[in-house]
Amino acid sequence: MLTSDIFTSGTDRDVLSVSQLNRKAKQLLETHLPLLWVEGELSNVSQPSSGHWYFTLKDEQAQVRCAMFRNRNMLVRFAPRQGQQVLIRARVSLYEGRGDYQLIVEHMEEAGFGALQRAFEALKLKLANEGLFDDAYKQPLPSLPKHIAVITSPTGAAIRDVLSVLNRRFPAIPVTVIPVAVQGKEAAPQIVRAIDLANRAGLFDVVILARGGGSLEDLWPFNEESVARAIHASELPIVSAVGHEVDFTIADFVADLRAPTPSAAAELLVPDAEDWLETFAGYEILLQEAIERKLQSFKQRLEWLRTRLRHPGERLQQQAQRLDGLELRLVRAVDHQLLRCHTRLNTLVLRQKPLQPRLRINQLSQQVSQHHATLVKNMQRHLRAQQQRLAEAARLLQTVSPLNTLQRGYAIATDSHHKVITNSSQVAPGDSINARLAEGELQCRVEKILS
Repeated sequence: MLTSDIFTSGTDRDVLSVSQLNRKAKQLLETHLPLLWVEGELSNVSQPSSGHWYFTLKDEQAQVRCAMFRNRNMLVRFAPRQGQQVLIRARVSLYEGRGDYQLIVEHMEEAGFGALQRAFEALKLKLANEGLFDDAYKQPLPSLPKHIAVITSPTGAAIRDVLSVLNRRFPAIPVTVIPVAVQGKEAAPQIVRAIDLANRAGLFDVVILARGGGSLEDLWPFNEESVARAIHASELPIVSAVGHEVDFTIADFVADLRAPTPSAAAELLVPDAEDWLETFAGYEILLQEAIERKLQSFKQRLEWLRTRLRHPGERLQQQAQRLDGLELRLVRAVDHQLLRCHTRLNTLVLRQKPLQPRLRINQLSQQVSQHHATLVKNMQRHLRAQQQRLAEAARLLQTVSPLNTLQRGYAIATDSHHKVITNSSQVAPGDSINARLAEGELQCRVEKILS
């Protein structure tokens, strides 16, 4: 038979205290629900001296109590205000003391900011994967620009800062402002057209893309994909100078150089004219000293050459005197030579007079005949004496000739090196030897040596 729990004995009931109930409910909520993103309107904002924030998050139909402790709200970059739309990341909990269901907030941002931030991160990741941020695509900036294009609002503080710095540092560089909107829906298309115009103009060698500071929504045109791709496609190097030093946009990552502020962009692009003037002044001093040293060297050389230089008239006089001396010597030499030749000619004439050429020829012919007869006799006598000597030598040679010995049956033995063998110790059994006879030659082998 079934009975109601109302009538169950007290010892069988699991009775919870209010504290236990609230604790169990808190554990269930915190254990089974993950961190959640919730968007709503702030109300009943309270900021006690403890530094914690307490507020209610509501929409048109419901509300929920929220708490954000000091260690977390110190990271929020704005001061929450009544009626403000926010986006929070929180975990569901329960305040045990009152049994109130509440959210413990870990992060808070302005509504709309979160969506923009997520879009920013998604586009940043996409373009990074495509390589638009790679250093390989970064173009070098000119060391001294010839003409600078500034793409910005013509009425904003950014252009005033840029022009002020450029005029102070290097006023000689021409600057052209290409006006665009830097906020709103029309800003991104105008910026893209301005970048294209700067590239097609053929006047500039560098571009500054500038804007003053602002919220993420204000800077959003510089986070548009079309602007990023226009910067990447630009043939001119682009310096991004958008917002303050803490602000970062997609344009900063794609640009060839990011400057923290518009003023910093101008300082990075142009040198300080004062520094150049000081450098030129130093060069001027060095050049002046070098010129003075060179002039002094030339002056010393000129003085040295001046001491060596003689008047042309003096040199001509010396040459004229030398020429006169040479002329006198030449005349005397010619006269002396003519005199010698004349004297020798007279002597030869006198010596030839007593001589008759025909008589002299007859005398010489007789002498030649006598000499010829004497020469023939002497040659015949000498020839007979030489023939006798040759015959005597032949008989003597025949007596001692080895060939004569060979005719009597002897032989001349030589080894393989054609060396005459005179002793049996010069060969060994098995050696080949040659035996020269009176007629012919024998090749023999030693079979045995007899001592």
